[in-house]
Order: sequence, then C-alpha cells, then structure tokens
Amino acid sequence: MFIAAGMLLSSCLSHKNVLTANDAERDGSTFGKAIVITETHERPGIDAEYAWIRQHYPGSKTQGQALMYRDKKPYDLLHVLTADGSKVDVYFDISNFYGKF
Repeated sequence: MFIAAGMLLSSCLSHKNVLTANDAERDGSTFGKAIVITETHERPGIDAEYAWIRQHYPGSKTQGQALMYRDKKPYDLLHVLTADGSKVDVYFDISNFYGKF
C-alpha cells in the first residue's frame, strides 16, 4: 500500500510543471500533441522540458534544440537520441514561459 501511494505521489510530482490532457494525446510527437509547460519563467520552464525528457526517455541524450513558431505560438523542438539508439523529436509548447526571465 505504501509503495502504491509513493508511486502515485511521485507521478503527481513529476508532472507538476507540465500540463497533459491525456498522455496518449499529448506525447510531444507533433505541434498538435505538444507537451505544454506550465512554468512562467524561462529557467524553470527549460528545466521542466528536460525533466520530461528524462522521465519519458531514460538514458537518452538531447542532440539539439530548435525554437519554432506555429500560429504565432512558440515551441521548442528537442531532438533526442534514446537509450536504444532511436531518434525522436519532442515538441513543447513554451508559450507560458518563453521570453519571461
């Protein structure tokens, strides 16, 4: 019982700076499925992006990052090399924190 409660608490804490309507819908694979970062300042926002990558792709390495716009909204696109050697692009909606120091 304590283990289940700990897992639930850990799950809640790991998503505190990320808004996902449904993990199946918000997997970061496209602009429309971008992971929404809820932080309101740049440093914590960037930290939240990398925390999401670490949680969903353990052992991965970020190979690059690009700032992109769609419908006048800023997005970060992170190029990730997963632990098994696969390449994945992950989109983050950064409109809540972009440009806010």
